[in-house]
Amino acid sequence: MSVVLTLLRKDIRLFLRNKTAFALTFIVPLVLVYIFGQVFGVSRSGSGPSGVPIAVVKQTDAPVADAIIAGLQAESAFKVLTQSVAADGSKSPLTEARVRKLIDDNQLRFALVFPPDTISDETFGLKLKFLNNPRNDIETQTVNGLLQKVIFTSAPQALMDGMRKRAVSYIGTAETDKFYDGMASTIAESFGLDVAEVRADMEAGVMDFGPTTDTNADGESESDAPTTAAADFISEIIKIENEQLAGADVKSPGATRVVGGWAIMFLLFSVSGASTSLFEEKQAGIFQRLLASPVRRSHVLWSKYLFNVLMGIVQLSVLFLAGQILFGIETTSHIPGLLTVALVASIACTAFGMLLAAISSSPAAASGLATFLILTMSAIGGAWFPTSLMPDFIQSISKLTLVYWSMEGFLAVLWAQKSIIEILPILGILLGIAAVVNVFSVWRFNKGDLFD
Repeated sequence: MSVVLTLLRKDIRLFLRNKTAFALTFIVPLVLVYIFGQVFGVSRSGSGPSGVPIAVVKQTDAPVADAIIAGLQAESAFKVLTQSVAADGSKSPLTEARVRKLIDDNQLRFALVFPPDTISDETFGLKLKFLNNPRNDIETQTVNGLLQKVIFTSAPQALMDGMRKRAVSYIGTAETDKFYDGMASTIAESFGLDVAEVRADMEAGVMDFGPTTDTNADGESESDAPTTAAADFISEIIKIENEQLAGADVKSPGATRVVGGWAIMFLLFSVSGASTSLFEEKQAGIFQRLLASPVRRSHVLWSKYLFNVLMGIVQLSVLFLAGQILFGIETTSHIPGLLTVALVASIACTAFGMLLAAISSSPAAASGLATFLILTMSAIGGAWFPTSLMPDFIQSISKLTLVYWSMEGFLAVLWAQKSIIEILPILGILLGIAAVVNVFSVWRFNKGDLFD
């Protein structure tokens, strides 16, 4: 038994000395668990996203617009934007043209517009316009559901109030109450409900008209009919015009949305593995033989860098070609833009791989650090989940990752169908990240002992 305990102590000491094994065992799972928890809101009082930006453009003075805006502001899932901030810091109400431009520039995904005819004197009902860029399906479905809930909850009360005020102005309070009493009696008689409850619901703007739990002899809720009728009635009086401003013509939208994130994650693993091969070449004595000839360190690093960039371009091209063959992603009409983004993304990913080789002391350390950083960047960069589902501080950090900006580039080309000129800012950011990382890596290579 003592022998077994001695060997056990040996294994524990070796494990504690192995920083890579320790990180992969504890740190990587803990970080990913934390990110998953933030995405799914397990530590928040309510589930779902929080603070998803949605612009509101108000072109009417109808009180129902204020009621819905108040409902949106009370919903924690939304961050309601009503004003535009100019370069000099001055603020002005958002216009429809402005939010269309913001959505086109991907600075905004959703906007609710209250047009001048939100409420019409000729007809009873509500007209709204929902502008969106559904580049992430999970995010869009979540926003759609929450938006309809807020509108369908807030609008009936305001509509009923408005209808009552209009009736009072035309026929007076007494006649209006008499009309409401008569309508309540008719509804109660038609659906077998209590008149007082129906009358109270009408005052409160409630459209389900009565209880919801009783069942009839057929096992169906007795309130199913009136509730369904009320829901149909609300959907008839509230007309929401859905206008998709980007990606409407995209073939296979589901695959197009995710292919960039997955492709860049696998590219990071590939170039990281290729870069850490520097350690294997050192152990094999290849550097000593090369440096004994008219070859300098810079030649070795440049050859490795160019190899990784070429490999990245080829890998991304193969992955997008496979996406077209397997899932119908349209790539052939975007080849120039796609290859440009692939080139710049490969440069940035290669810079990341060289950084790992520069700051690591061994192949195992480089591999462990690569796993940790790639999984973390993929999670917070939007490759797995929409960044809008994460807390604000993680959204800010995500914009420091090359996964985020590589995905922006691919989506700008494949989803928004932008030209190369239009995506220059994204390419500039990726090249900027690569330049900073390269400068630091060269400094570390000069200070390190990789070539000694």
